[in-house]
Amino acid sequence: MVFSRENLDAWCGRGILFLVLAMLVFAPLALGAVDLWAQLVLFGIGTGLAGLWATRLWLVRKPKLLWPPLGWIVITFTAYAADRYFTSDIEYVARLELVRIALYGLVFFVVVNNLHGQDEAKWISYTLITVAALTSSYAVAQYLQHSSLVYNLISPYPGRASGTYICPNHFGGFLELVLPLVLAFVLVGRIHVVTRIVLAYATLTIMVGLAVTLSRGAWIGAGTGVVLLLLILLSQRMHRWRALLVLLVLLAGGSLFVKQYFSKTVGYMRRVAKPDNTGPTVLDTNSRLEMWRAAMRMWQENIWLGVGPNLYDYRFRQYRPESIQLRPDHAHNDYLNLLADWGAIGGIIVFAGISIFVLGLVQTWPHIRRGDNDFRSGMSNRFAFYLGASCGLLALLVHSVTDFNLHIPANALIGVTLLALLTSNLRFATERFWFHVGWPVKLGLTVLIGTIAVGFILQARRGGGETIWLMRAEQLPPFSPARVVALQKALACEPKNFQTTYDIGECFRTQSLSGGDDYAELTKQAIDYYALGIALNPHDGYNYLRTGMCLDWLDRHDEAEKYYSEAELHDPNGYFMVANIGWHYVQIGDYAAARQWFWRAFRLENYPSTGMAKKYLFEICEPKLLEKAAAQQLAPPNAEKTH
Repeated sequence: MVFSRENLDAWCGRGILFLVLAMLVFAPLALGAVDLWAQLVLFGIGTGLAGLWATRLWLVRKPKLLWPPLGWIVITFTAYAADRYFTSDIEYVARLELVRIALYGLVFFVVVNNLHGQDEAKWISYTLITVAALTSSYAVAQYLQHSSLVYNLISPYPGRASGTYICPNHFGGFLELVLPLVLAFVLVGRIHVVTRIVLAYATLTIMVGLAVTLSRGAWIGAGTGVVLLLLILLSQRMHRWRALLVLLVLLAGGSLFVKQYFSKTVGYMRRVAKPDNTGPTVLDTNSRLEMWRAAMRMWQENIWLGVGPNLYDYRFRQYRPESIQLRPDHAHNDYLNLLADWGAIGGIIVFAGISIFVLGLVQTWPHIRRGDNDFRSGMSNRFAFYLGASCGLLALLVHSVTDFNLHIPANALIGVTLLALLTSNLRFATERFWFHVGWPVKLGLTVLIGTIAVGFILQARRGGGETIWLMRAEQLPPFSPARVVALQKALACEPKNFQTTYDIGECFRTQSLSGGDDYAELTKQAIDYYALGIALNPHDGYNYLRTGMCLDWLDRHDEAEKYYSEAELHDPNGYFMVANIGWHYVQIGDYAAARQWFWRAFRLENYPSTGMAKKYLFEICEPKLLEKAAAQQLAPPNAEKTH
């Protein structure tokens, strides 16, 4: 083999395709890539993509750059994210969000400029379809076996299948992206009959996999995407009867499946027929509305810039309604979450991007159809991908009204990849978005790509060591000195992780409760780590709460008061916070005040029959107050003064 520029460039192109496919396979299989370890793998793949693209820029003598209008939106939002990172209240969370956004932006430009051919689009489509079909089969097996296991982990959603994700809603978000794509290839793809049969079976498998998630949002989103796909084909003379037949089969088959089998399953009856809105992981309509109101309040109080990158969950406690005692993670509405986190500026950028993308679809439609009409059969892989990917993205956008799929890295990466492939079709409509790249532009792009790659490497280095030590800490006895050592080494790798400082503080505080000779020193060490946690995350009331508890343990009750006050300000409606403030008044012997706090915690707690508030209220406060009242009644009256 002769090593020429052309050969090396071709191998770099194949390497980019391989890495993108690896990313699209790994992320859904790795629990949606929501855990840090999985994201570190994605950052490593992103580093490889950056290196190969930068190499291609210098291998080609006269490279051309495809820069569609949507590229300006991607660059603008990434720059805005970088700016918000430097002003964020919580550096650790904002940094991780910035690195993820940089990864999505890099994937967008890499795909647009390197994988815009029909063969690459087909490879990506078939890979996604294969992963979706296999994981759907796994989900069906979970449902039939009534299993809550995802690999060796337990999903907290009994009666529902989640495939290779923990949450069934997010697995449904993945499937709704792929379902219109595979259906489009079955109906209008220019493929071999055997391939069409295999894809038809894959379509059926994905549909059943989507059904057993029992995700109503995913059903609505997928239904919207499939209906739009069929309506478009019904408007096309060459595809009308085929689309009508599929529509009738789906309606009749779906109705029969639900009536004869699905409606009789326990999961369906609890989730859909007669919704059971109880349980620690259930979010009913009212709960979602409450979280949306909290997001609106955050946005209204920070209307232009929002509360900060990915900070909704960390600011939620301050806005928590009394009816929500869960930790929400996100607002369960990507649009409101966008406004809460990024403010009106972020919202304007994103919605402008959606508008530009839709206009691009409209602009390329005549050129996609004109080329496809050259085939008398009307079958075309380009047209199939155009329809399927567009309807899949619509399904995701619809589902995002009731969930946070765009915050799941696997779903976000798949969405970005489909978005980039569709955007690259603008090259059929016009040549004005192609630019010849001279050496100054190549140098600037290389510096930018290199900077992103260095960011991935630095984050992987910090996060990798932290993850290893945190995993080791999990294997050690809770609150033990050995766990403290492991956590301290994790903190040395990632000194900005406030959760690690809190965990170390908890270890020292718990050790001090044994009452040994060194209890005071252990308590002071706990206070130091809580103080560090306050500096790293000023919105977490639990560091204030635990500091107050430590001061109570040291009999410094007057100093503890201000920390309990701060704790309440940061989570005024949290039952655990309120109950622990009641605990403080027990320590100082003010049982009347403690009773008021415990009564409030008792009313707030979702499961008061098993909570600490009930125990302290009825086993400590009430007896103490009754004892005091009885003592007052038995005391002799004061002698009256005589004059």
